[in-house]
Amino acid sequence: MTFVHSIRVRYGECDMQKVVFNAHYMAYCDDAVDTWFRTALAPDGHGFESLGFDFMLKAATITWDGPLRFGDTAELACSVTRWGNASFDVSVVGSVLGAQRFTAGITYVSVAPGTTSPSRVPELVRQRLG
Repeated sequence: MTFVHSIRVRYGECDMQKVVFNAHYMAYCDDAVDTWFRTALAPDGHGFESLGFDFMLKAATITWDGPLRFGDTAELACSVTRWGNASFDVSVVGSVLGAQRFTAGITYVSVAPGTTSPSRVPELVRQRLG
């Protein structure tokens, strides 16, 4: 399942080169993944923690293909690309008007809510995220 989240680039997110400052790309990914997970796993607003699931970042890479600029509306397409026992990989592809601007590869670890202890990704989470 691919989830698409839109983000409009704001003036304060751009650097002296008039493109989005590099740290903001990860913030965009974090916002897109959080929105996706809350939409798919907690549509009632109670939080996915009620499913016995939470997650933490393990690793992230970003490949930049072209700039995001002030006023652009970026479409961030999110999907799970690998399921492990306690970890999983998410791809976030950012594009503007169909032109790819960046790709992020993110590895998350499932943890028991309120802890940093790895735990198996619940089957319901696997099903709902595709």
